[in-house]
Amino acid sequence: MQRRLNRVLDSSCDDKLLALVDVEGFVPEEVTVTVKDGKVKVLAEHEEERTTTRGKVYNYKNIKKEISLPPGVSEDEVTYSLGCNNVLKIKTEHKCHPCLPSP
Repeated sequence: MQRRLNRVLDSSCDDKLLALVDVEGFVPEEVTVTVKDGKVKVLAEHEEERTTTRGKVYNYKNIKKEISLPPGVSEDEVTYSLGCNNVLKIKTEHKCHPCLPSP
């Protein structure tokens, strides 16, 4: 996953990028982004149920990320988009350095 994010960073890094969040395995409807109290919060939850010959199997996975906004960046300046490569790109109108994936 880190190699994939590094490739994305190398190809798409710009000075207004706040964070990249890998949401592979989640459909867009399962990803929620909120900007509040000086933070960007990303929540992704996926739940699935399958029936096998041994019974039901439940799978659940989630991602929770919280990114603090840099000084001077207001909440209404934050934009985000989900690319076809399953990476959520969070940007701002102000320059942000360094351009790094979220932890």
